[in-house]
Amino acid sequence: MCRFHKDNKICPDYSGGGILNFVLPSAFVFAMSKPEIRTVNVTRYVTPLREGGSMPAIAEADDGFLYVLKFRGAGQGKNALIAELIGGEIARALGLKMPELVFAQLDEAFGRTEPDEEIQDLLKSSVGLNLAVHYLSRAITYDPNVNKPDPITASKIVWLDCLLMNVDRTCRNTNLLMWNKELWLIDHGASLYFHHSWTKWEDKATMPFAQVKDHVLLQAATALSEVDTTCKAALPASVINDIVSIIPDEWLVTDSPFATADEHRQAYAWFLNTRITHSDNFVKAADNARATVI
Repeated sequence: MCRFHKDNKICPDYSGGGILNFVLPSAFVFAMSKPEIRTVNVTRYVTPLREGGSMPAIAEADDGFLYVLKFRGAGQGKNALIAELIGGEIARALGLKMPELVFAQLDEAFGRTEPDEEIQDLLKSSVGLNLAVHYLSRAITYDPNVNKPDPITASKIVWLDCLLMNVDRTCRNTNLLMWNKELWLIDHGASLYFHHSWTKWEDKATMPFAQVKDHVLLQAATALSEVDTTCKAALPASVINDIVSIIPDEWLVTDSPFATADEHRQAYAWFLNTRITHSDNFVKAADNARATVI
């Protein structure tokens, strides 16, 4: 089911250069229910985004819209897509602004005419179901020296990243965009890093998040104790379980200690629900880190 209001569906228009611009309705950010992720077919590779090791790309799909496409064949593989999916939907459940995520099907014939060998190899290794996020045309990278989020929003984002153990929201790489004068979150693929090995992963569920000291919004996060209550209320076990339930089977089990996809999902749900229950551990650590930075 599409998340756009029927009468205000995103309307693409071309403004030159082959790049689409979008006008999004307020319904683009929707009231939280069980996530329903659309599936699109990738039809055109527009341009690579050579950032980090994952090399996402702007691509067009069969619905006529542009997306930032995250590839299952990239460096961190399907785990990065799982982290992106979980992180994005939890952000949405907290009322933070997050562009729509879609499953993106890549056909095996898609990369045959690609002249760049590196990109061609990436496309070949990513045949099947990938993940994509709506491309926000003309969005600009968040600059902490220019943009000042309100304390509640900043604190929610820091709380979220402590929950997810997201190491990639720093001054060097904010993974925040300003779009239509509002702050939008992107790129949660570096979250839940324990799942790359699953070594002592249960212990990490109650640990503080030491890397919060480098968070780009830490100084502005003056309401962590306040948002701890509201964030926990927004994320009962039923919401977490619903989010985890949408992880595709084909992204699971491989390179994990779990025998079935359901066991793998249950591990994510247990980790997140346990971490939320013990959120005071990471909230106190974040407050302490903020005190040393100020």
